[in-house]
Amino acid sequence: MTPPALPYKLIATDLDGTLLRDDDSVSERTRAALAAMTAAGAAHIVVTGRAVPWTRHILEGLGYEGLAVCAQGAQVYHAGEDRLLTSVTLDRRLAGVAIAKIEADTGPLALAASRDGLDGEVLVSPDYRAHKGPLPVVRFEDRAELWSAPINKVYIQHPELSDDALAQAARQSAGNLVDVVMAGEGVVEILPLGLSKATGLSLAARRLGLTASDTIAFGDMPNDIPMFGWAAHGVAMANAHDSLKAVADEVTTSNGDDGIAVVLERLLPG
Repeated sequence: MTPPALPYKLIATDLDGTLLRDDDSVSERTRAALAAMTAAGAAHIVVTGRAVPWTRHILEGLGYEGLAVCAQGAQVYHAGEDRLLTSVTLDRRLAGVAIAKIEADTGPLALAASRDGLDGEVLVSPDYRAHKGPLPVVRFEDRAELWSAPINKVYIQHPELSDDALAQAARQSAGNLVDVVMAGEGVVEILPLGLSKATGLSLAARRLGLTASDTIAFGDMPNDIPMFGWAAHGVAMANAHDSLKAVADEVTTSNGDDGIAVVLERLLPG
């Protein structure tokens, strides 16, 4: 007898708050579920807001050699070959205009930027609250340094506004010039207009001969909303932002409670 087919041939997983537990590890149960799905014929693509330099060490730790969509869809990265297949940059002049328009309405912002490339640095202003991680950030004093080399995105923070309020204000001020996403605590990003995880994932899927109808996607933050809109089935983690849960096809357990494995084990044949 022919074994039953998998309902989805492509598994797209966000990293932080989704595939990764809060200590940046992946549980053995989740590893086993993903391995079983890939052994049954599915492909797994990591889809993250992190740019390649902030993703590479995670992928290496997982022994991951496939495609990864990084920098909110700006980069499609081949982990096994350690090379960029596609990379979209943010128009720096347009970004400067957008920042000026936002600050005219909100007051001064703390800024950071992710430079393009496999080894792109993250530049941060003295007042930007950078998340601790394995890679260093580069402090700058003169904003002109932000625009001195190609970048994928700009991060913004406000001393008083919440992340959701800042993202909303930025969209109202400059939403006709750039896209704005809230990707996590303290992480509001300015992106090229029209760029999202969905655009990057669609490019990666096409390289594998797969489509949206083949795809199940897992995520936890508002920046995953476009990916859920593209995929056939969107699964929000229990720890997800309310706006993502509102558009999800289902809600699983949290990233710390094997939420991805809970769903994939149900989908495995037999």
